[in-house]
Amino acid sequence: MNEALPDVPEVRVVGLPQLTSGFDLVERLDMPMHLKVHGPLEPMGGEQLAQLAERINLRGRGGAGFPFHKKLRSVAESAIKRGVRPVVVVNGSEDEPACRKDTVMINRAPHLILDGALLCAEALGARTLVIGVTRESTQRSMEAALAERGLSNSRRSALRAFVQRNPVRMVTGAAASLIRSIDGGPAIPPGRKVSASQNGVGGAPTLLSNAETFAQLAIAARIGPERYCNTGLYDEPGTVMLTVSGAVARPMVIEVPTGVPLRYVLQLAGAPPVPQGVLTGGYHGKWIDAATVNEAIVSRNSLDAVGGALGAGAILPISQETCPLGESLRVAQWLAEESAGQCGPCYLGLPAAARGMEDILNGGGPAALEALKQVAKNVKRRGACSHPDGSAMFLESTIKAFTDDLAAHVLGNGCGRRVEGVLPLFEGGRAPTGIPGGGAAEEEENGPSRQKIYVDWTLCRGHGLCADILPEVFQLGADGFPTVAQAKVPRYAEAKALRAVRRCPALALRIEEDTRGQAPSRNLPVLSQGRGRRALGR
Repeated sequence: MNEALPDVPEVRVVGLPQLTSGFDLVERLDMPMHLKVHGPLEPMGGEQLAQLAERINLRGRGGAGFPFHKKLRSVAESAIKRGVRPVVVVNGSEDEPACRKDTVMINRAPHLILDGALLCAEALGARTLVIGVTRESTQRSMEAALAERGLSNSRRSALRAFVQRNPVRMVTGAAASLIRSIDGGPAIPPGRKVSASQNGVGGAPTLLSNAETFAQLAIAARIGPERYCNTGLYDEPGTVMLTVSGAVARPMVIEVPTGVPLRYVLQLAGAPPVPQGVLTGGYHGKWIDAATVNEAIVSRNSLDAVGGALGAGAILPISQETCPLGESLRVAQWLAEESAGQCGPCYLGLPAAARGMEDILNGGGPAALEALKQVAKNVKRRGACSHPDGSAMFLESTIKAFTDDLAAHVLGNGCGRRVEGVLPLFEGGRAPTGIPGGGAAEEEENGPSRQKIYVDWTLCRGHGLCADILPEVFQLGADGFPTVAQAKVPRYAEAKALRAVRRCPALALRIEEDTRGQAPSRNLPVLSQGRGRRALGR
């Protein structure tokens, strides 16, 4: 069974180091050592910085791959147009069990990340810099780095800089989640699509990008675009940070130039000579089979062309002796648990998808396969964030990459291989607890409430509005009526449950509170059992 990866695994480099320069000298580059290794950095104007990012084709390294120069110009234009100071945010949240490259950079080279962020802050005229993290080690390292530079969150500072620590959860790393938490809310997506470049922290235009992205910018600003482009591919110059785990002898973070064959990276980590498959891009990524591995090189375009994904830079091979569907089921169950629980496609769809994968493994036959395909299709492009989209992409890729194993499970008695647990998950299958915003507070928010919602069938006319407002509880059957007559309401959905009651055209819903053996709950509006009564605040 593969154990959870440490915060800072072994670090290797292919060719000349750029981001990892100095790692052979010390465990962590403090400010004096950082300057000895990398040298000083001169400030740059906004357009000069954007042109640099454009010339080196710098794209976000957190997964989405959005061109950095476009984001930089968009923030600058919005700030000038509105006459407000923008905000710069470094996203160092790395909450996927198979990803450690940003955690390594923050723990070992925090000043390289700050170099890039401060270049942008000065070029944009920003007066606020926030570094989002989720781990204790990254919080300590980045707070120490800010102190070494004399940066603080003091109101008297020319640049206010601070670290925002959030719970370790898959959805925490979403840009909207980080911005929401900085503004004092929970670290979950707000439920609507908002452009950070236009309306980010405190409503101000916000330049938010991944930690590695800022470090890459700092390297390019020091050595210039010509030298930077001498490394790697012509259309994707520079190096890439990868986390390699799964069925490998030596899990590691490795810096490689773009264009290096993927099989060489796997060989360095001690992967099987002929892996059954390789998951590229992490748990929101895609599988490629053994034959495709020999064709792939480390680049965004190459991996896309062979059906893989660079994504968050996680590479996970599995051996020929492992059941790929069983391994994928473990990940699918974890992805379902990581839902923010605030929209139906994610809260209901991802557990249904995991159950569909489990049905296939348990001999559900072609019907189970078709059900899984339908669920995966239904959750895409309907969620409040990209979590359901990425999870659906992972499941669809699993079905496509392992057709022989799928046929053995669907049409026969299974593939006969074991589930070894080689794809890393957090210990116990859950993220670490006991950190700000997690633990008991999160359980209080997301656990079951003492509210139950009832359908009065003598009044219900099948309008279906309840299922639109409260998909966590209500689904419509083939007859167009709710499939349940009563259900408990999760705490996070209490307000939506009340709204469903108030908006039911037939007044067929009511809420009751179960107080048996418990102290009175929060001051929540409830309904009496009388039909048609309006909600009354206590």
